[in-house]
Amino acid sequence: MKAENRRLQRLRVSENRRFLIREDGTPFFWLGDTAWNLFHKLSREDAELYLKKRAEQRFNVIQAVVLAEPDGVRSGNYYGRRPLKRNEHGRFDPALPDTDEGYSYWDHVDHIIRKASSLGLYIALLPTWGDKFNQLSGRGPEIFTEDNAYSYGRWLGERYKNDSNLIWVLGGDRPLQNRRHFAIIQALADGLKKGGGAAHLMTFHPKGSTSSSYHLHEEDWLDFNMTQSGHGDGVRDNYRLIKEDYARLPVKPVLDSEPCYEDFPRGFQCERGYFDETDVRTAAYYAVFAGACGHTYGHQSVWAMSDGMYGSFEMTGPGTFFIMDWKAALDRPGANQMQHLRALMEALEDPLSRIPDQGLIADNFKGSNYRVATRGETYAMIYCPNGLFVHVVMGRIAGSKVRASWFKPANGMWSELGFFDNLGIVTFTAPSSGRGNDWVLFLKSE
Repeated sequence: MKAENRRLQRLRVSENRRFLIREDGTPFFWLGDTAWNLFHKLSREDAELYLKKRAEQRFNVIQAVVLAEPDGVRSGNYYGRRPLKRNEHGRFDPALPDTDEGYSYWDHVDHIIRKASSLGLYIALLPTWGDKFNQLSGRGPEIFTEDNAYSYGRWLGERYKNDSNLIWVLGGDRPLQNRRHFAIIQALADGLKKGGGAAHLMTFHPKGSTSSSYHLHEEDWLDFNMTQSGHGDGVRDNYRLIKEDYARLPVKPVLDSEPCYEDFPRGFQCERGYFDETDVRTAAYYAVFAGACGHTYGHQSVWAMSDGMYGSFEMTGPGTFFIMDWKAALDRPGANQMQHLRALMEALEDPLSRIPDQGLIADNFKGSNYRVATRGETYAMIYCPNGLFVHVVMGRIAGSKVRASWFKPANGMWSELGFFDNLGIVTFTAPSSGRGNDWVLFLKSE
């Protein structure tokens, strides 16, 4: 039985090259979730449970990998099927997808993609994780060549050319370190487009603390940039990566595709504690207010579809690296709070004209108290990660007066302040302060 195939509008880049829009020109705010092992680990029933839950939580993009880590080539999926056949040399070969009779690996991928579409979800689809072309870390194996990358890309492009809810994501958490790596990625992009993938947006998922722009910004096939601010310990400052890409030419949209995950060990060390909902909220608002076209959330147990508590990526024994199963993790606070960001951004007047504007802040704090500002013609917003207060430079939006309010990212609630003259410098004090008391100051022209 095939999943219902509700056709979503294809996505494209806006005319000003800063945002994503639908075919009809309406704005599309990317709110993603990382489910890297969705195809490889979950049954049909569990995949549908996951997709329905994320749709209810107002996510609209799911990031998932076809040839997944840690061992998505040599081991079978939930049904025991592998994605590839072996060639005459006994090596798994991307040019030989295994579509033999029965419910093949690719039938399972098809079902999940189309079920996602029926729920209004786009799939940001990685053809492979990066260790399959650059085994800098991970199990690999390295199986890609320039030739089979092109063949595999063309086959994927042809198979999914009519699935309007796809975004192609090359890369997969590994850098391009030599000419062979660049040639493989270029061949994969060429194959996807030749096979029919030219109608889909295409980007690249980089290694941690970097951006796709570092190697690939000027490539014609790269429609928008992805950063991975990652899971390092310390103060969140992912606005820096977004700011750098926002300033690049030619202009392209950018978003943080892998910030700190909720319940991920800080700096990969469990003894330092775990990132929580405050960390993931701060990363989200920092990125978007710095100029991102959307944002991706992630949870440590969900990306891996962990079925319990384990001590390492390999999940070979009990421990504290994964601290819950993926079903319990679906309802973590940060996951439920991301919808408030989407609601805030989708309610803006003329959201496609929004720009970052640190000039709204008369004097900023440093470190964990750093504020980030954005505005349009008739509104301005300043994110205050620990509440406190902010000295605002007025007169940077239209009108002689503004209506001021505070928005609480943790629950989406508003606190009205009243009307203020739109001139000079005005101090606004948040309703509460301290960790977990992040607020958005919202100014609207009157």
